Amino acid sequence: MSAVLRTAMRTRTGCRLCAGKNLDLLFSLEPTPPANAFVKTDERHLPQERFPLNVHLCTQCGHVQLLDIVDPEVLFRDYVYVSSTSPVFVEHFRQYAEQMRRLMNMPKGSQVLEIGSNDGTLLRFFKEAGMTVLGVDPARSIAMEANRQGIETRTEFFDETLAARLKEQGWQPLLVVANNVFAHADDLGSIADGIADLLREDGLFTFEVSYLRDVFEKTLFDTIYHEHLSYHSIKPLVGFFERHGLELVDAQRVSPHGGSLRGFVQRRGGPWRCSRHLQDLIAQEEELGLHRSDTFRKMFEDIEQRKEQLRALLTKLRSEGKKIAGFGAPAKATTLLYHFGLDAKALDYIIDDSPWKQGLYTPGQHIPVVAASALYDPSRKPDYLVILAWNFSEPVMRKHSAFQQAGGHFIIPLPCVEVI
Repeated sequence: MSAVLRTAMRTRTGCRLCAGKNLDLLFSLEPTPPANAFVKTDERHLPQERFPLNVHLCTQCGHVQLLDIVDPEVLFRDYVYVSSTSPVFVEHFRQYAEQMRRLMNMPKGSQVLEIGSNDGTLLRFFKEAGMTVLGVDPARSIAMEANRQGIETRTEFFDETLAARLKEQGWQPLLVVANNVFAHADDLGSIADGIADLLREDGLFTFEVSYLRDVFEKTLFDTIYHEHLSYHSIKPLVGFFERHGLELVDAQRVSPHGGSLRGFVQRRGGPWRCSRHLQDLIAQEEELGLHRSDTFRKMFEDIEQRKEQLRALLTKLRSEGKKIAGFGAPAKATTLLYHFGLDAKALDYIIDDSPWKQGLYTPGQHIPVVAASALYDPSRKPDYLVILAWNFSEPVMRKHSAFQQAGGHFIIPLPCVEVI
């Protein structure tokens, strides 16, 4: 590893939530480059450093996490994931905004701040309902596009320093939101302190993260990549928020990313009563063993079984002369491709609907990313299509039913290997 690349990663020695020092290595996935480090044609000759994916459990509070931290400047400044390219996510965010407006009886003009606002897809629904919105996101190009479309966005990382500055500028939001980003930051304490300082006394902080219960129950190992430093369950979060002047009052399971958790947090002593449902979910986590090491070692055995099943299937199809492509180039695909050993010899190309990714090559393995039109080009049409964005399998298959009707087959790699 070069001197320059060494500075792009550091390793913490204490738990991200409780600072405990008893950290048990659960398993190690194949090292990968940053999951969204797609490259251009003229960059394919350049080496891409791979970083460890070692998953640990804090035996003190039960939090599951990565300790090797890739510099967020490397991961997020030139981010290429855009929420609005997924109709499923757009609808999810529309319903989310509607739920929060009803739940909080939000009057017009209420301030809504989103941490990791991406292209402003969620904030747009609040703005259209008459709210005053502000996004905070470090991705330069995406934030610029959000501003161009009328969603005010600060190109910064959120922490307690920025929170204090926003408060001085008149921001004290009724609602603070962080979707699929509360697992991305190493210094969650600074974020929580900033929220506690900034949030209105009667306000709520809501967040969505991939839920550790779903990761375990469905063998969703591909949600493990360098952007996701934390794999959250409810029990460790309760104590974490208490230590930062906040209170987790409720949680609900939602569908994105194969299974996510939506948490509802208020300032300590706020008006919202703690839900009994929260205690029920914690009891279910305990029963499943989500805070024990042996639970996840068994999960790793299941991952290896899926790997062998998929590799055997693709090897057989290749030996029969079949053309195979992938569908979807989400960040999770990088983990799956590397750990399952699938490269440009296994997949001819990968289709993705995002124009931000089309024409690029996947991190490290440099599989070309193309538009969906390739499915219907006689010279490029594959016989089998591996849906790497497997959590969207149903809408993908509906949208491209013509591919199947023309004799094409879909392969769903997770939670179980399935040929459609």
